[in-house]
Amino acid sequence: MTRSNPTMLYLLDFQVEYGPDMTQKDLFSVWSKEAEAALNAKKAGVVVDLWKCVGERRVIAIVNVESPDILDQILFSLPIMKAMGQYVNVKVTSLRRYEDFANDVNQWLT
Repeated sequence: MTRSNPTMLYLLDFQVEYGPDMTQKDLFSVWSKEAEAALNAKKAGVVVDLWKCVGERRVIAIVNVESPDILDQILFSLPIMKAMGQYVNVKVTSLRRYEDFANDVNQWLT
């Protein structure tokens, strides 16, 4: 039996590009607003953790939200998506606690 959890974990993999009409300073200005929002979301518990990939314009986050609908709403409201969403690719992966999977595997064996 798996434990019930009203929230869902997602891995978000952000790849950030920027157009030829945008300078690196412009990008950093938008990214600064995004960083503030992300760190506030982490303090609030929505973001479990965040990582910036070294040498890349890539950020990985684990988030804890109630539904895919809420996640979609959050993603479209992010400062970076509002300012330059056409240059941000987000890969979303739904996560499952490994302990719950291991319990299922053991049940499947009986």
